[in-house]
Amino acid sequence: MHFEFRAMVKLEGPLQFHESVDIDRAVEGRRDILAVEPVHADLQATFTGTDLLDNMVEVQGKLTGHVEMVCSRCLTSVREQLDIPFHERFKLVKQPEELQDEDDETIYVDHDMVDLIPFVEETFLLYLPQIPLCKSSCKGLCQRCGIDLNNSTCNCDTRVVDPRLAGLKDLFFD
Repeated sequence: MHFEFRAMVKLEGPLQFHESVDIDRAVEGRRDILAVEPVHADLQATFTGTDLLDNMVEVQGKLTGHVEMVCSRCLTSVREQLDIPFHERFKLVKQPEELQDEDDETIYVDHDMVDLIPFVEETFLLYLPQIPLCKSSCKGLCQRCGIDLNNSTCNCDTRVVDPRLAGLKDLFFD
């Protein structure tokens, strides 16, 4: 999934992308992700410059997919539906390193061909839930015995003792 600036100048309309992107390589090594399906990318690349010297290509659209993650409270699996907006702007320049800090919204490149896969992977990773939950009212696991508090209860002592007074606990609670 790529576009070329020279070809974009000649196109009369936008370039459409409707592809599935395998995202396994991007999430490799992440223990919080149990499974990930290929992400479906519906993108549209539009040449917004005036000619090849003033060349800007905007790519926008939507990424959709499913990911199975671990609930951060009770450690059960959670299947998340992701609908991610995608918007990137690319500009072809001779020395992109010098211009990269000028405009945070624009990605400066020095090659005529731009591969969109790394940008799709990056956007997908940025939109993953930071703290996935099986439900908003998830009670998690007991800190003492490890039982899932969503399914059952335990009789563990859950009193919180101020660490500054922890030494006194032995004197009064036996």
